[in-house]
Amino acid sequence: MTYGYWGKILRINLNTGHSVFETISEDTMRKYIGGSGLGAKFLIEETGPDTDPLGPDNILIVMTGPFTGTRAPNGGRYQVTTKSPLTGSLGEANSGGTFGTKLKYTGIDGLILAGKADTPVHILIIDDDVIISDASDLWGKNTFEIADIMDERYGKKQETICIGPAGENMVKFACIMGEGRDARTPGRTGTGAVMGSKNVKAITVLGTKQPQTAHPEELRKAIVKWSKTLAQNSPGMRKYGTGEAVEFIEACGDLPIQNWRSGKMPTCGQISGITMTESGLLKKSYSCAQCTIGCGRVVEIKEGPYACEPQGGPEYETIGMLGSNLMVDDLEVIQMGNSICNKMGMDTISAGAAVAFAMEAFETGIITEEQINGRKIRWGNAEDIRWLLNAIATRESIGDTLAEGTKKAGMILGGIAPEFSVDVKGLEFPAHDPRAGSTIALQYATSTRGACHCNANTHPIALTRQTSGHGFMPPQKYDPYDFGEDTVNLTINYQDANAMMDSMTICKFAMYSLDMDFLEAYLSLFRFICGWNMDRDEFMVTGKRIVTLKRAYQVKCGVTRKDDRLPPRMTRRRKDGGMGDHVPKVEPMLDLYYEARGWDLYGRPTKKTLEELSLEWITI
Repeated sequence: MTYGYWGKILRINLNTGHSVFETISEDTMRKYIGGSGLGAKFLIEETGPDTDPLGPDNILIVMTGPFTGTRAPNGGRYQVTTKSPLTGSLGEANSGGTFGTKLKYTGIDGLILAGKADTPVHILIIDDDVIISDASDLWGKNTFEIADIMDERYGKKQETICIGPAGENMVKFACIMGEGRDARTPGRTGTGAVMGSKNVKAITVLGTKQPQTAHPEELRKAIVKWSKTLAQNSPGMRKYGTGEAVEFIEACGDLPIQNWRSGKMPTCGQISGITMTESGLLKKSYSCAQCTIGCGRVVEIKEGPYACEPQGGPEYETIGMLGSNLMVDDLEVIQMGNSICNKMGMDTISAGAAVAFAMEAFETGIITEEQINGRKIRWGNAEDIRWLLNAIATRESIGDTLAEGTKKAGMILGGIAPEFSVDVKGLEFPAHDPRAGSTIALQYATSTRGACHCNANTHPIALTRQTSGHGFMPPQKYDPYDFGEDTVNLTINYQDANAMMDSMTICKFAMYSLDMDFLEAYLSLFRFICGWNMDRDEFMVTGKRIVTLKRAYQVKCGVTRKDDRLPPRMTRRRKDGGMGDHVPKVEPMLDLYYEARGWDLYGRPTKKTLEELSLEWITI
């Protein structure tokens, strides 16, 4: 028996409406773990360079991991993998909430959607029963409305993920939304657009099965021990959320300001998590399944132009991209934008980047009032932001261009507009500036999905200038402006470790909350769940296998060294701010990085490396 897993996934062919359960071998699970790793394996086997991301041949993979559904602390997440319509390469996104756990309770480790339904459909999974029904009555409704309908139809024990109007309109950065008004999402790379292209409006799960574990009593004791430690080490995150350090981040030069042009925002404290809590905007905190930290925000605005019922509040990335990056210093305005994105089903990071792009394009005359029916698009203007976000979600006016993502929007508008797109491989920057640390720059340039702070999660190390190593590398002080082996080795180690976390489905905040105890904690939990005695070396090699697998998919889709670059804006010094005159130099680090990874000078994994990692079945 395979503990911690069901050893099967559900495949649904939307062309025919036929579904089948497929067995996964223990060897496959051991090599790719689950979540991100297993999803990437299916993607590279079943899609390739000729696959249209919005065509019926693309697949949408929703995968849990061995920790999901076991009560192991901060291990209740799930991963969505597909070919991205935004980047044309690997698309993946990770989410908390309760959907992953409740999917596992139906008796499967994940599901794969292929083909396209003729009309809008709703998929209902109740243990072994799969029901695909007409969803024409749901099409056009926002994600909050869908949550209410599903609660009424199936009760509070179900959980549903769905798309909003942005996914229906195949906005290239549309996302899949879950948890209703609490709004948890696998947000990046356009997963919602793929779901919309398949005419799937919603997926509901309602299960009664509990996965078995190898050593339940030892697991119970370990859960008590490490849950307590996680909670004790995260009081600030629980009280103030992920936005607690906005002012510190701004002082370090890491905060996005005015489409990454400025280095200082004196009023940034007005949009911090601390202000959110102390101003009374925060109604309560929110915890994902199996979470002991509780960083989620639930906010309420009782009156005024931005009034909203209790619902998910802005996390740090949203504060950065819909706040400081747009020159907004009012939390209520940020929440207005956050609420639109959540209801419409759009990634707040890419949506914020698109609005900033439009503001700069209007400022420089690339977009004119005549093109947008006499309107204006001004920095910090709340009504302009409201109009733009809705226009993007519905693909109206200039919103149709912005819905393609900033890279393509720059190409469409022409002139100097491409300069306004701050992206890597088509994926817009999250709210951390690579000029604040070379390891941020290197992880953005080499990330397997485009600009991604979660790929290595090293921005805290760059800002604090030290790392404990978290049990998988030696503790060390770190020079954030180093362009040599220290930065390369640090980035690789954290990329490999984070690939494992996304495959085991562990929250990234567990790493920094447990600090040096991280690897000990989760390897012991893994052993008690699965019965596998994985040590540090196997953990890191498996992470390397998963990173290399995903890079191989990128290479198949045409990615080479020329794409491992930062945008032009990151080659310019900010005139003010905490990073001084630092400009990241990615090119000198690439040779060191490729050599350490066993890739050739063009960034392609060598045949020898593929064989050493048991990936000899991949041809590139």
